[in-house]
Amino acid sequence: MKKTPFYLALGALLAVSSQATAQISPTSDKILIAYYSRSGNTAEIAKHIQAATGGDIFVITPAQDYPQDYRQTTEQAKEEISRGYKPELKNKIENFAQYNIVFLGSPCWWGTVASPVSSFLSEYDFSGKTVIPFMTHGGSGLGHSVEDIKKQIPSATIMGAKAFWGTSAAMASTDVNKWIKELEND
Repeated sequence: MKKTPFYLALGALLAVSSQATAQISPTSDKILIAYYSRSGNTAEIAKHIQAATGGDIFVITPAQDYPQDYRQTTEQAKEEISRGYKPELKNKIENFAQYNIVFLGSPCWWGTVASPVSSFLSEYDFSGKTVIPFMTHGGSGLGHSVEDIKKQIPSATIMGAKAFWGTSAAMASTDVNKWIKELEND
C-alpha cells in the first residue's frame, strides 16, 4: 500500500503523543477501522474513513441481533449499559497486534458506546495503540463515550474523537476528510 501524507503526518504526531515506549514509524503505520452500526449510519462514516485513510475495516457484530423495533433496542441498550453487560461477539479480528492506529466507531447509546463496542474493547490488548473514536448520534454528540473508552482501555492513547449526526452520515465525506486533515495537523 502506498503511504500517503496522512500516514506520514499521523505517524509523526503519534511518535510525539503516544503513551507507547517505542517510537511509531510512519512507514509501518497499520490502520484498523472497527465499528458497530445498528442502522447503518456508523457504517457510512467508517466507509468515509476507509476512503480517506486506506485502513482495514472490521465490523463488530454481536452474536445476538438487537430487536428491529427502535424502542425495544433503546430499552435493551439502556439495561445493558446500566448493568455493564458486554454481549458475546460473533466475530474476531485476526492479528489485532499488527494495528497501531484504531479508529473506533459506535452509535451513541445513552451517552456512551454501544455494548458490542464495549465487548470489543474488552477482548483485545490495546497497549501502545492509538484509538481515535467516532460516534454517530441524534443530538447527544460524544456524550461521555471518550471517558468511558479511556476507563476500558487505559493502556491506549485516546485522541481526536469526533461525533457525526447519524442522519447526515451518508453525505459526511467532506466532514470526515476535514477531520482527517485536522488529525494530520495536530
